[in-house]
Amino acid sequence: MSAPLRFDRGHTDDLMTFLAASPTPYHAVANAAERLEKAGFRQVSETDAWEGTSGGKYVLRGGAIVAWYVPEGADPHTPFRIVGAHTDSPNLRVKPRPDTGAHGWRQVAVEIYGGPLMNSWLDRDLGLAGRLSLRDGSTRLVNVDRPLLRVPQLAIHMDRNVSAEGLKLDKQRHLQPVWGLADTVRDGDLIAFLEEEAGLGRGEVTGWDLMTHSVEPPAYLGRDKELVAGPRMDNLLSVHAGVAALAAVATSGADLPYLPVLAAFDHEETGSQSDTGADGPLLGSVLERSVFARGGSYEDRARAFAGTVCLSSDTGHAVHPNYAERHDPTHHPRVNGGPLLKVNVNNRYATDGSGRAVFAAACEKANVPFQTFVSNNSMPCGTTIGPITAARHGISTVDIGAAILSMHSARELCGADDPHLLANALVAFLGG
Repeated sequence: MSAPLRFDRGHTDDLMTFLAASPTPYHAVANAAERLEKAGFRQVSETDAWEGTSGGKYVLRGGAIVAWYVPEGADPHTPFRIVGAHTDSPNLRVKPRPDTGAHGWRQVAVEIYGGPLMNSWLDRDLGLAGRLSLRDGSTRLVNVDRPLLRVPQLAIHMDRNVSAEGLKLDKQRHLQPVWGLADTVRDGDLIAFLEEEAGLGRGEVTGWDLMTHSVEPPAYLGRDKELVAGPRMDNLLSVHAGVAALAAVATSGADLPYLPVLAAFDHEETGSQSDTGADGPLLGSVLERSVFARGGSYEDRARAFAGTVCLSSDTGHAVHPNYAERHDPTHHPRVNGGPLLKVNVNNRYATDGSGRAVFAAACEKANVPFQTFVSNNSMPCGTTIGPITAARHGISTVDIGAAILSMHSARELCGADDPHLLANALVAFLGG
């Protein structure tokens, strides 16, 4: 039997391609599905009856994807090994009435999604992408991946106190991007422009989910190119690693003691409470239907869930050289030091001692170093899909991820080796 592919810097090259091609959750899951198709996976519809056949399968729902591989002869009660991640990132999203402007400027009305570092969106060339819903009930992806919009910052000559008092941005007044000049604002201009970009007829679009993105491509950074700068690493870095790991395990020819699964959800940045979020029923429904399609009973479902482990993979905080005091004094994770094991005793992360042992075993098997992240006691701790997944489905969950800087910026920073180190650890975990 051939061994799974061991990832190297080529994986990081491919990550940058994936980031650039995935400006929205809808594009991310479409690109993930395309990669899984090449590995032999096939899409199944939630409205169809499912067969209990072996092989790779996946479900797409909006900005979420759940993919799984059924080994030949797998019992209905065989446990799952799940890599969980999320597809969304903080950004500026288009409002229902997008056409606005004043004083001769044509602008787009936007709403703040999640918790972005708002200053990172200023004076940056932005594209516009997302999902168009059409009159016939279908959807179409659109991606204007060129300089189209810009949020101009006020000149220092008109804000003399900004250097002393810091930048203060009003979310409603100061973040509406410009995209041209016009004496009169006309409703429908933006959507008509996007219909043309997508090759659609006038009036075909009746709904939209649109968002801005930086058009600057990902790039290696540093003297020895040991860093990567790019958008949406939180959390497409984990989605990309999970896709690569699942495909590698499914095509390895190895005897798998578990059913490997990738679950990449939308709306993590806003609480996960949606039909495509981790706090919705999507994952549980897919896992249960997989059990029942293979002839299993509720007892088989209970046995499978009891033996299941999920790695909730999301980016974490590397120690910041200019703000080291904001970190726990005995936990200073570094980029290129391997994936993080994220721990919080108040269950903001789901990791416990037994989960640590599972992750440590996977890293040892993959010959991958790992680090531990714990928040400074004086600062609140963020959270992930990990505790939600554990509580909603009653499955053992461990929070992990790659260490980055500038989290929630329009452009984040990671180590060039950490993406493939994470992917190798995920291969070892999914393969058992």
